[in-house]
Amino acid sequence: MKNIIVGFFTILILALMAWTASNGGAYNGGEHGKVIADIGNGRTAEAKDSEPVDKSDREKEDEALNALREKAGNVGAFKVSDEYKRKCSSCHGVNGSGEQNGKRLMGPKLFGQTADETYKKLDDFKAGRKENMIMKGLLMKLNKDDLRRFADEIGEFPARAEALKK
Repeated sequence: MKNIIVGFFTILILALMAWTASNGGAYNGGEHGKVIADIGNGRTAEAKDSEPVDKSDREKEDEALNALREKAGNVGAFKVSDEYKRKCSSCHGVNGSGEQNGKRLMGPKLFGQTADETYKKLDDFKAGRKENMIMKGLLMKLNKDDLRRFADEIGEFPARAEALKK
């Protein structure tokens, strides 16, 4: 009996999904998708359509990404790799302090960790021994040499900061 009920609800859900897809719902770029996209700023789809469109979606995304990179602090006290800036600085800060412009960022402070500590943590995130979907996603395609390179760079942060003081 339990299997019959589960089967019935599975078929019902699949039928509802097919019906939604055939009607051009929110996930297929239909009219509902425009309304959902505009809920956050209080505008209706009609108001949005009446404005002139001068930039493609790709250009808007690139501008938003560049703004996020700037917020993450692409200009730091010491030089870091572009790879670190791209993958780590938006959460951990460009200098690993976990802060940017006096505000606490999402990721913890990396500054002061040794290369070996950092490597172990990165390896644990990649292997799933430490739970963090963002870290796992960022590290998924990296190999052990890549992890070691990141760990070594992060381990050098205190020495780089000290070298600037001299």
